[in-house]
Amino acid sequence: MERKEHHDSTLDRSKRVTWQDDCYLDLQSTSLCASVPSEAEDVGWMLKHQEQLQRFVTAAFLEEILTHLREVEVLSSAQEAKVKAAGPLQEQVQMLTSLVTGDGSPAADSLQGFIQSSASPAALLILNHDAMVKEHKEALLQRFEQHRERYSISCPKLNISSRTLLLVDGLSDLQLKEHDLMQVGVTRGGKRTPFRQLGLARLLEPLTRVSLSPRVSLTVGVAGIGKTTWVRHFVRQWSVGAVCSDVSFVLPFTFCELNSLEKLSAERLVKMSFPHLADVGLVLGGSCQTLLVLDGLDEFHGTLNFSDAASCSDPKKEVPVDDLITNILRGNLLPGVAVWVTSRPGVASLIPGGLVDRVTEIPGFSPKDIHTFLHHHFPEKDFASKIWAHLEAHKVLMVMCYMPCICWIVAETLSYIMQSGTQDSLPKTCTELYAHFCCMKAEVGEPRGREPVKAEQLHGSGSNRKLLGNLGRLAFYGLLKHKYTFTEQDLRAYAIDVLLTQSSFGAGVLVREESVLHTVYRFTHLTLQEFLAAIFYHTSSKRTIFDLFSESSMSWPKIGFQNHFRSAFQHAQQAEDGHLDVFVRFLAGLLCPAALRPLAGLLVLSKDDGSHKTWAAGFLQGLLASGGAVVSLRAVNLAYCLQELQHTDMLRSVEEDLRLGSLVGKLTRPHCVMLAFLLQVSPECSERVNLNASLNSTTVKCLLPQLLYCSHLRLENNHFRDDVMELLGSLMSAKDCNIQKISLADNNISSKGAKALSRALMVNRTLTSLSLRNNNIGSKGAKFLAEALKMNQSMISINLQNNGIEEGGAGALAEVLQCNRKLVSLNIRKNSIGPGGAKKIAHALKTNRSLTKLLLCSNQLGDKGTVALAEALTFNQSLLSLQLQSNSISNEGMTALTRALRVNRRLVSLNLRENSIGVEGAKHMANALHHNDSLQELDLTANLLHDEGIQAIAAAIKVNRGLTSLHLQWNFIKSTATKSLADALQTNATIKLLDLQENAIGNEGVIFLAEALKTNSSLQTLCLQGVSAGTSGTVALAEALMTNQSVHTLDLRGNAVGMEGAKALANALKTNRSLKSLNLQENALGMDGAIFIATALKGNHQLTYINLQGNGIGESGAKVISDAITASAATCVVDI
Repeated sequence: MERKEHHDSTLDRSKRVTWQDDCYLDLQSTSLCASVPSEAEDVGWMLKHQEQLQRFVTAAFLEEILTHLREVEVLSSAQEAKVKAAGPLQEQVQMLTSLVTGDGSPAADSLQGFIQSSASPAALLILNHDAMVKEHKEALLQRFEQHRERYSISCPKLNISSRTLLLVDGLSDLQLKEHDLMQVGVTRGGKRTPFRQLGLARLLEPLTRVSLSPRVSLTVGVAGIGKTTWVRHFVRQWSVGAVCSDVSFVLPFTFCELNSLEKLSAERLVKMSFPHLADVGLVLGGSCQTLLVLDGLDEFHGTLNFSDAASCSDPKKEVPVDDLITNILRGNLLPGVAVWVTSRPGVASLIPGGLVDRVTEIPGFSPKDIHTFLHHHFPEKDFASKIWAHLEAHKVLMVMCYMPCICWIVAETLSYIMQSGTQDSLPKTCTELYAHFCCMKAEVGEPRGREPVKAEQLHGSGSNRKLLGNLGRLAFYGLLKHKYTFTEQDLRAYAIDVLLTQSSFGAGVLVREESVLHTVYRFTHLTLQEFLAAIFYHTSSKRTIFDLFSESSMSWPKIGFQNHFRSAFQHAQQAEDGHLDVFVRFLAGLLCPAALRPLAGLLVLSKDDGSHKTWAAGFLQGLLASGGAVVSLRAVNLAYCLQELQHTDMLRSVEEDLRLGSLVGKLTRPHCVMLAFLLQVSPECSERVNLNASLNSTTVKCLLPQLLYCSHLRLENNHFRDDVMELLGSLMSAKDCNIQKISLADNNISSKGAKALSRALMVNRTLTSLSLRNNNIGSKGAKFLAEALKMNQSMISINLQNNGIEEGGAGALAEVLQCNRKLVSLNIRKNSIGPGGAKKIAHALKTNRSLTKLLLCSNQLGDKGTVALAEALTFNQSLLSLQLQSNSISNEGMTALTRALRVNRRLVSLNLRENSIGVEGAKHMANALHHNDSLQELDLTANLLHDEGIQAIAAAIKVNRGLTSLHLQWNFIKSTATKSLADALQTNATIKLLDLQENAIGNEGVIFLAEALKTNSSLQTLCLQGVSAGTSGTVALAEALMTNQSVHTLDLRGNAVGMEGAKALANALKTNRSLKSLNLQENALGMDGAIFIATALKGNHQLTYINLQGNGIGESGAKVISDAITASAATCVVDI
């Protein structure tokens, strides 16, 4: 329009002639006047629809366009050929638009006319797409704006916008077979491994350049994790253009809505839900990208029969809703539409895995998230810190908080209790928690809902009591039928007044949801339904004479509470999916007076003398002892029941034994169950399970399924043989395996056991560290493991110390180093690999780029093996630590290593302890240190360096700026060389540790070092054990400590400090503020000297450890000193 107005206002004056003053005669014909703006309009229309043309023109429609333009003679054959030669379809369309909008081309009008008159889906999308999408987005925004979840909006750090889905490889056995709360308990809300994070914006994107977008995506999450919240957030984000902008239409449905339908077509379903969409066939036809969202498969009441459902490919054909969903998921119906399904994990298995292109999982809250949530919502009165402390003290409640919905329930309930001034009686069990929650909701509040509620219907405990009973009955029989959503008809069938659901209590426990297709009710959370079901069963079991598990009054008689209680547990134990697990936990918990007390206004409570609780505890313990050989999760649930019952004697006993490492001989089956329970609820137990010297093959079999979910297992010194390795191999091969580190050191494992473990490593994707230290796998076992490590892509550390692998095993591991790009640490100490094995390892190191730590101590390498390794160091740029202790290395090997150090700039730590390196080797090392500033730790303990060699190294230290740790113990050093080292320390600013133990440097040498300490400000640890230091040397050190503020560890064991030396040190401690550890063991201090040290601590608050053993103090003196130190420095640990 703007172009037309501009054209009219600037009509060329050259085509107008003067007729009279201020009057002109227009020489342009009428037709010409009309044609110019018409051409401008045509070009404007093309520019306006250019994006749609690029997006929706198909190859077939392009061919129709070209044919039409040729027929009306506005496109030449040469131009047509030019279009077809342009390349891919989009470039052909771009070429066509550029040709028809060119100067003077009449084709634009013809193209516009053809598209406007065409009935092709592509033409309709070009003309109507933007207007349809805009209207649809506005409708969705209006519909979903009311569903903003409070926790996700009010806590920015936990908002879905800042969270990601987890891309996982299918569903685990745990997810398929167990109750949601059991899943959360076992995994503690942690992320499955391996996993990849996937932002919501990438939900429909290909993962790689060569992969395709998923057609069917499945997102799983336990009840209350936020599946519907994620869906609603996605719809809102898409509606404002924040995510998936290439998707034209998002059509969100819930399975609850589909429950209200019986038979319909795909097109009618969309028309019913989205009446504003004028042309549904256009939306579903596949010409534009459409996403169909199906939220809450676990709430679908129909049956999905993928094997027998009648095939349907016509979107207009009416079929049963079960068949409709089945055909959409199979791709028979709407094959061009992407589908996103959400579900609880157990029900998701109804969809065959082959139909699902992508599986994602919604992660729960981590402990850090829970902490953030609490501090955001309860900043006042320090409630957040108190709630957090309570959760940490009661791990069962903490586990529940991994689910955001329950985290809200827990936090709101605990806050309510504290505001009521009853902080001393905070709930310790889930049963108590939900009892308080119901009590809180029963307080009269504002009516909720569309219709006003009469006051007399809200007030009084009578209405709430009746409502609780009827809701409990609904909850119980719904639970038995796996039914979690209810219609108004369902409510009336259980005598529930719909108006009462708007009361404070009714609206607090029952949520009403409305949509275009339905009105439905659900309990605030699945666990609340289970709690109310338990209340119904608890109260009914004391008066009914029929089996409550049958709604019919004609069922088999069951008289008495105990029979009903037994019946409930029999049904729970027989339920393969564990869907009654939490119900029976609550049922046990309701036998505690503390759990029933908050419900006093809602229930008619009879007097309880505690006999039911005592009987139930004995009954549950009997079930623990009578189970099968393997501890299943059904058995672990019995431990949860005892926890709810607050009968925890056995649990506390096992917990204490586990802490002390004294489980050996005590692991009966009930104790194994309790241990399995601890592994679930206690992160400390699960993350580092110490079962050293505690197990045998029987207890391993018993605990095997529960060890799957531990992250760090220590199974050392259990005398395990190869048969146990078969069991552990099956454990690590399981899909659910979560073990990341396992230590099997000090057992009796041979090559056969190693073979079993290697088979597991072929498929395991979680284990990162394996220790088989001090076993006997031999060369053959090492070869088995090596074959697995060639394929394994998760292992980063393996310890095969002292396994007799010899040269053959070393060769096999060398092959691993040539192809494996994940292994970071390899320990093959004490394996007699010899020079030949060292050469094979060295050859592999020339090409390896991942290994950073290599331990080859005590392997008889000799100079030949060392020379080969030195050569490898000139090529290798990844190795950071090399340990060559006790390998008979002489000056020849040392010379080769130092030559390598001149060019190698990656090695940080080199251990050459207990070899035969002499003065010449020391000089070569000194020469290397003049050039190498990357080496930080050098250990030359127990060699033959003497004063001459040490003096050379001291000279190098003066200029070296890399070395931080230098061990020179047992090297025949005397005071002369010590003076050289002391001189070097006066200028060196990098060395933090100097070890001169067991060298006869005497008082003179110590005095030299003390003088250096007055100016040195970098040395932190000085080891002078057994250096023949006496009183004068100690006095000099004490004087230095009065000015030195860097040394925090001083070891003076085995000298002759004496009382005078102790007195000098005591005076120094009064002013020194850096020393944290002081070892004066075996120094002839006597009682007086020790008391000097003890009383000196009165003004010193930095010392955290002091050793005064072996100083002739005696027991009475030790008590005096201990009391003095405790009074003066309570944080200081004292060994007397």
